[in-house]
Amino acid sequence: MADVDEVEVVVAHSQRATLRVGDVFLKVDGDPSHADAEVRAMAIAPIPTPAILWRRPPVLAIAAVPGQALGVLGEPSAASSAAWAAAGAAIRMLHDAPLPPWPGRGLDDVAAELDGECAWLLANGVLPGAVIRRNREIAEAALRPWKPAFIHGDLQITHVFVDGDEVTGVIDWSEAAPGDAMFDLAILTLGHEERLDDLLTGYGPGVDREVIRAWWSLRSLVASRWLIEHGFDPDAPGCEFDVLRSRMQDL
Repeated sequence: MADVDEVEVVVAHSQRATLRVGDVFLKVDGDPSHADAEVRAMAIAPIPTPAILWRRPPVLAIAAVPGQALGVLGEPSAASSAAWAAAGAAIRMLHDAPLPPWPGRGLDDVAAELDGECAWLLANGVLPGAVIRRNREIAEAALRPWKPAFIHGDLQITHVFVDGDEVTGVIDWSEAAPGDAMFDLAILTLGHEERLDDLLTGYGPGVDREVIRAWWSLRSLVASRWLIEHGFDPDAPGCEFDVLRSRMQDL
């Protein structure tokens, strides 16, 4: 890294920061449990993950993976249908793997978080009440017992890298745990609903589209306050607020 000309700030907020220095990502986190979880998950995940170079708390250094992210929230994905299908096949491999030996979030936890975040959104007038209530109704379909799968837990579109039509790596594993497989599929296609069919071509059978749709609403509702309080904009074009508003067209 001695010949690196610049340091790129990938993401930074009050809880953690990620810097890119050449071909190395430095993840700085005040909570060591996040890095602990990430290291453990990458060690057992059956799909491509970044190489861990070294760890000196609070810093975790990982190698960059080749290729480009599948896309970004708020912009159309330039990745091919085959690349999306390859992502679906990789996710299926993850979901079919043995469960990680640590607990995940339960249904009661998810339901309580949803109720709390909807109450905050209504109390602060962040969105019209009708939009919040409509999405809360849709989200109900996700609040059902699920068979636990090995999930990534934060499978944003920027966390899946492809080179051509091949998945080269999946990054940011700190939320990995046993959980609802439909959650991963929903997070990857959040704001990119038109690519769901491509993803499922590779993922295969056993998918509940109504539950995926419910998770689009649920995730957007519960993430909005965190995004606002940490300097992100859920009201940017194509992002969480647009996802929530789009559900009003279904009436």
